[in-house]
Amino acid sequence: MTVDDPGRAAQDLAGYLLGLGDDALVLSQRLCEWVTRAPTIEEDLALSNIALDLLGHARLLLGHAGVLDGTGRSEDDLAYGRTERRFRNTLLVELPRGDFAVTVVRQLAYSHYARLLYGALEHSTDPVVAAFAARAVKEVEYHRMHATQWTVRLGRGTAESRRRMQAGLDRLWPYAAELFESDEPARRLHAAGSAVAPDGLRPAWDEEVAAVLAEAELTVPTADWRATGGRAGLHTEEFGPLLAELQSVHRQYPGASW
Repeated sequence: MTVDDPGRAAQDLAGYLLGLGDDALVLSQRLCEWVTRAPTIEEDLALSNIALDLLGHARLLLGHAGVLDGTGRSEDDLAYGRTERRFRNTLLVELPRGDFAVTVVRQLAYSHYARLLYGALEHSTDPVVAAFAARAVKEVEYHRMHATQWTVRLGRGTAESRRRMQAGLDRLWPYAAELFESDEPARRLHAAGSAVAPDGLRPAWDEEVAAVLAEAELTVPTADWRATGGRAGLHTEEFGPLLAELQSVHRQYPGASW
């Protein structure tokens, strides 16, 4: 089925990009929590740079969503002017940062997904999306390499680092499934060539991540449940405090821009 109604197609794509932009924005905020707290100065800088890349992705995705949905909302309006229930990010990216191993596991899951996603979106029929993806895919490739190297290093490190990595995997694995949820608008966009249905990325992601975990001598968890609801505005109890901090400056100084 193709998208015959341009108005509906634009609304579909706006909603799709809103979810991706919220993922990038919220994960960026979580990574910023490591500033001055990372294990080494080099890692402090690495996580900060990844957070800045994600913030840049959020700006473009949210800005384009605001144009497509016809409301004229800016990236600031969408980042700072929405309440918790209006955010469409997955639950994975809003979970507390945990210890360093938990952060590495989340980066492993997200960066492999984002690399596949943006690689596919390079071929979008929407020129803004295609141009964004062509740039972003190069950045998330570095994020993917960073997370992969840390996963192997910690998995094959000490007994304690291995224990923490496996605990992080067991904790976060059920949340990764939400990255690949596809709804009817996503399928329409996929058929029209302007976006990719996320569920089609899962087999490649499974293969890539399993190879990394094998090299790290870690066990692929078996999940008996899967997280859902974030794309519909249902969030964890940890999200409210995170959002309050993210929006605090804007609320204190209305009209400020980022």
